[in-house]
Amino acid sequence: MEIVTVTAPASKSLSHRALIAAALSRGESVVEQALQSVDIEITRHCLEAAGAVIVGSGPELRVSGFKEGPLGGGQGQDAKGRGEPIDIFVNESGTSCRLLTAVLAAGQGTFKVHGAARMHERPIGELASALEKLGTRFRWLDKPGCPPCVIEASGLSGGEVEISLEESSQYLSGLLLAAPLARGTVTISLTGKKALSWPYVALTLRVMQDHRIDFEVQSLDDGGEWVAVPWRALKSAEPGRIRFVVRPGEYDVADYRVEGDWSNGSYLLAAGALGPAPVRVEGLHADSLQGDRAILDILGQMGASIKTDFTGVTAGPARLRGVRADMGRCPDLVPTVAVAAAFAHGETVISGVPHLRIKECDRLAAMRTQLSRAGCEIEETEEGLRILGRGPEGLRAGRVELSTFGDHRIAMSLSLLAFAGVDVVLDDPQCVSKSYPGFWQDWAMVAPKGGRE
Repeated sequence: MEIVTVTAPASKSLSHRALIAAALSRGESVVEQALQSVDIEITRHCLEAAGAVIVGSGPELRVSGFKEGPLGGGQGQDAKGRGEPIDIFVNESGTSCRLLTAVLAAGQGTFKVHGAARMHERPIGELASALEKLGTRFRWLDKPGCPPCVIEASGLSGGEVEISLEESSQYLSGLLLAAPLARGTVTISLTGKKALSWPYVALTLRVMQDHRIDFEVQSLDDGGEWVAVPWRALKSAEPGRIRFVVRPGEYDVADYRVEGDWSNGSYLLAAGALGPAPVRVEGLHADSLQGDRAILDILGQMGASIKTDFTGVTAGPARLRGVRADMGRCPDLVPTVAVAAAFAHGETVISGVPHLRIKECDRLAAMRTQLSRAGCEIEETEEGLRILGRGPEGLRAGRVELSTFGDHRIAMSLSLLAFAGVDVVLDDPQCVSKSYPGFWQDWAMVAPKGGRE
């Protein structure tokens, strides 16, 4: 059986973090193979508005840090010298909004953070409360705790703050990226009932370490003492027993090459498991810290053929079975796994992802309504989704009009229904440009005819 080979796009999560860390460095850094997508362009434009200089538009970006701009000691004026907040437009990029809210708070000046309508419904209040304890002031322009807001920044003082990961791990990642800029040591303790999306925090720590930031991850031992632990060995973080100690320092200049994106690779690997031929995705690191590497384990548990080597991963077709999956560590995979579950035989229960209701759309409701249109028996639970799969033959063949809700991950996952004979008609196929502008070109290599419109 002939194998279809596709190269994974660059990691969106690492591209955001690499650009931000480069902008915080004093000197010129090179970021290679950064993802070219709408969300990454948003982060770039926001960094440039705050004073960074970023040159290039292809696979290599040269980033000069905040030597002159507001984060380097400006007065919070706009580019024309007027006493107005610097305009930080994050559009629909939640990652840009949350990471940059913390980073800007560590600077000097006044910044207006705002975005598209949906972004003004997505919370950042818990992050703002932590930053206020470190000396930042927030003014909410509409709904308290959500953009639009004005950040009045005079640098971070240092000290102790608490944050949970229940709404978003990006709160912690933003605090971590900003903490080295503080005047004193910042200690961040985890609170809440459970920690979601821990691997994204590990990606943040990796980038900080690559830029030689001085930090420790500490765990509470049985004697009640805080002791340093090797953060790369952590698979999760238990609230109340993990804290992060970040000491003041400068980001060193570093050249960075962004690895392939497991989130976007998941649609291609699922195509190999659901379609007639194996799909090989090159550029994915089997030892990656990205949480969405879990797609290998989940598809493997469902019965798919999975093979890995030093340069890529291959997924092959099989009769799939239902599974139980706590996906708190890999929430972006939920739409992909939900569609795979519709092709499987038996019940699949996805749990650990209640926060998917506050993403670009309510992703749990979106997958429930759209898979139902395609003939799948699916229901929402408090923690996720329950799907009763009857195999691809149990889905509704023929033309089915589906809504993406403007969400890139909904669009790409629903495209997989084409392997069940569904003529997938998406209302907004171009929303994939948010994270994977080349998706439809790559999809044409793996999809059955009629899998796009």
